[in-house]
Formats: sequence, structure tokens, C-alpha cells
Amino acid sequence: MPPEDSPVPTEYPQAIGRTARRALALSGYTTFEHLTQVTTKELLAIHGVGPKAIRLLEGELQARGSGFLEAP
Repeated sequence: MPPEDSPVPTEYPQAIGRTARRALALSGYTTFEHLTQVTTKELLAIHGVGPKAIRLLEGELQARGSGFLEAP
């Protein structure tokens, strides 16, 4: 079994990448519910979270009938 790549377990798919999962966890975002409370701009400001991770997470949120917080 591979070592855990994040200090806190997350719900996110491995497709977004180890670095993005770790960065999100360290910033306090560990569930899809957490992502509905934040904008994509705020997530992109986190070192290690890039456009590919945002695209994949957005697809997962849409499949769940949800989405990121809209920018004001």
C-alpha cells in the first residue's frame, strides 16, 4: 500500500494530483462540501492548485449537483 500523500484524508480523486490534494487539505479543504464555500480564484491562489485540478473538481461538483461559490 502506498504511503498517504496528504496529512488529512480527502474525498478528491487521484486524477487531480498529489500536490493539489495535499495543498487543498493543508488549506482546510477536505470535502466537496468545503469547495462549495470558495471561489475558483481563491483556490487558484493556493500554491499547488492549478487549472487542471479546478477543471476536474468542477466536473465532480457538477456531477453532485453543486458547484464552486460564484465570485461577487
